[in-house]
Amino acid sequence: MTPSDYEYLRKLLKERSGLDLSADKQYLVESRLLPLARKSSLPGISQLVEKMKGGANALTAEVVEAMTTNETFFFRDKIPFDHLREAVIPALVQARAARRALRIWCAASSSGQEPYSIAMCLKEAGSLLSGWRTEIVATDLSQAVLEKSKAGIFSQFEVQRGLPIQLLVKYFTQNGELWQINAEIRSMVQHRQLNLLQDFSHLGVFDIIFCRNVLIYFDQNTKANIFERLSRMLESDGVLALGAAESVVGITNSFKPYPERRGLYRPNIAPVMRVGASTLVPQTLRAVAAAG
Repeated sequence: MTPSDYEYLRKLLKERSGLDLSADKQYLVESRLLPLARKSSLPGISQLVEKMKGGANALTAEVVEAMTTNETFFFRDKIPFDHLREAVIPALVQARAARRALRIWCAASSSGQEPYSIAMCLKEAGSLLSGWRTEIVATDLSQAVLEKSKAGIFSQFEVQRGLPIQLLVKYFTQNGELWQINAEIRSMVQHRQLNLLQDFSHLGVFDIIFCRNVLIYFDQNTKANIFERLSRMLESDGVLALGAAESVVGITNSFKPYPERRGLYRPNIAPVMRVGASTLVPQTLRAVAAAG
């Protein structure tokens, strides 16, 4: 791969996905794209780039997908899910007692381990959420990983990473060397393709947003823009969960830390009422909208 090939790929990936590759990440591009070049019967990345420049849109989409599909596993980093069980869900159950409904967005959901981890947390809450309406929206740039997530089928290796054995036995069915998460848990998650660089206000307002281990790949201006838009997607007492290596500090004033819960944040501004917002918008805001 020539320096000009790498610069072409850097620019394309930044424009299409927000992925901001530094000058020393050429090894990462080669490790991700050489297998794709071989699959396309091309001798190397230079030929791959040449074909992309010639207008091979399907190939370009495959390149973006190959570069933006990231590692994931069940209950990754554990602490955010402990916070969800111990603090966030109990607090929101009290605050939402009148409407008895919760909406959760899992952004950059990849192959499904994170949204299904959230779904199992909700299920394990038992009587606390009995009779409640819960909605988990899982979004990702890659249609391929969304299809894998919808199927809910995982290898032995995947279910051994982070998933407690009691939850594996309780919520999964084994078929040879594969495990499928039960239909009841799968039905709790809606899947939609979404690019975080584009407008996502049509998703409506949420009580909780998981946006973990994805913004770390963006530049500061892109992060700040996404944080500002995310803040408008949360209820005023809603919660944003970031990855272990991510923070809002020095990037945005749109969020403030959730008290004594590392990695969790609350919006600093009240959400803006929008046309087409979810039916789960609080009664007070619905009343204002109706009056207008």
